[in-house]
Amino acid sequence: MIGRLRGILVSKQPPWLLVDVGGVGYDVEAPMSTIYDLPATGQEVTLLTHHAVKDDSVVLYGFLHTSERELFRSLLKVSGIGAKIALAVLSGVSADQFARLVQAGDVTALTKIPGIGKKTAERMIVELRDRVDGLAATGATRIGGSAPTPQDAQSEAVIALQQLGYKPAEATRLAQKAAAEGDDAETIIRKALRAALGG
Repeated sequence: MIGRLRGILVSKQPPWLLVDVGGVGYDVEAPMSTIYDLPATGQEVTLLTHHAVKDDSVVLYGFLHTSERELFRSLLKVSGIGAKIALAVLSGVSADQFARLVQAGDVTALTKIPGIGKKTAERMIVELRDRVDGLAATGATRIGGSAPTPQDAQSEAVIALQQLGYKPAEATRLAQKAAAEGDDAETIIRKALRAALGG
């Protein structure tokens, strides 16, 4: 199993990253919480990974922080939650915010995350309440740097929001409302998610 990758960040197309490790390019799917903190393309990056092998696919999920990977793995243990919803959770709230929502039993806030209905939110609270205590305290190393602004940041943000579970019309509306002149895609996505989740 692949537990960590260190190499050159070739491209960022949320939620996908391409990392060159010794001449081999790895496609890695990552939550927005990781993508926000990545260095610029062309720089070295170290990602903690979760290697998922299924009957029809092999996928690498990448995280900059231990707390993100731990939360992702904890979410996958909740019945009815797959990788897509786990990534949406991490893209919408930080590990410590999620821990607070679960401990407070805040069903309303959790249902604002795409793909999470009332029953799923209630199940997450019941199954994760005892497991989220240490998530915020686990190590997090931030890696600096930012990517150049893409040609069409708003379109890139719309695609990323759709991949996080928003319907096309909603993703377009959120991105248009959040976008300001000079914003890159990551900034638009961050602002759109904050608005969608009531933050």
